[in-house]
Amino acid sequence: METLNPDLLKTLLAFVDSGSLAQAASSVGRSPSAVTAQMQRLEEIVGEPLLTPQGRGRGLTSAGEDLVGHARRILAVHREAWLALKGARAAGRVAIGTTQDFADSGLPDLLRAFATSHPRVRIELRVGRSAELAQALQAGGLDLAIVMRQAAAPDEVGVLREPMIWLCSQKGLASRQEELPLALLDPYCGFREAALAALDAAGRRYRIAAGSASLAGLRAAVNAGVALTLRTPRFAHSGIVEAPREFGLPSVPMAEFAIRLRTGADAPASDLAALLGGNLASFGHPG
Repeated sequence: METLNPDLLKTLLAFVDSGSLAQAASSVGRSPSAVTAQMQRLEEIVGEPLLTPQGRGRGLTSAGEDLVGHARRILAVHREAWLALKGARAAGRVAIGTTQDFADSGLPDLLRAFATSHPRVRIELRVGRSAELAQALQAGGLDLAIVMRQAAAPDEVGVLREPMIWLCSQKGLASRQEELPLALLDPYCGFREAALAALDAAGRRYRIAAGSASLAGLRAAVNAGVALTLRTPRFAHSGIVEAPREFGLPSVPMAEFAIRLRTGADAPASDLAALLGGNLASFGHPG
């Protein structure tokens, strides 16, 4: 009997969570052809088709839907076993910094798993913007940080790739205007730069209708229907949804986040970094 390779199951879940094979390839750090080959291999092991044509893309067959539930349970058992072996005798502290995106979505579940397996390790959590977190990591104030990636860094231990999407209030804009109203974080922000670059390239007129230094302020402006914004699907909850096609918004690139580990960090921080690198991409997506 052939066993289900965890790497193949991770690719399946990346497809389910991202919605396409192309985005799954980016998420797991493989080429689209390699991801297609992995899915074909998984179908050979299962003995049934897992994917079926659906509109312009691919969807799950009934066998694929059944396998998704098993895949999540199998990977959860692998994760728990690995953590239990790593954390049995671990002690000390881990100072982790993260952007609000992951503090709201994905990170809490994984921190719970880590705390369960590493009961003697104290976790210190700091939520902030990427630039200030990167500075704190460099200064030794953090052991580990999840930050938006601008360029490759020598302390990276993992890279997460997620689609950027245009978002608005579920109730729509409070008023229709000739210029597209935007809600953006204050500079410097990678999402701000990507939004403005895409609109400029498309020749789309816009105005910055709301600015904020925090994601809480950004969420309030979008929820109120004051403006649209650009984030990842992790921001799409609590009344915020993907903007409808009728807005005619331009396409935007993938967002990249780096998991960065301080040089010389203790073993518990390395354990947490490995946990996040292997699992954060598949945790916390809406739906």
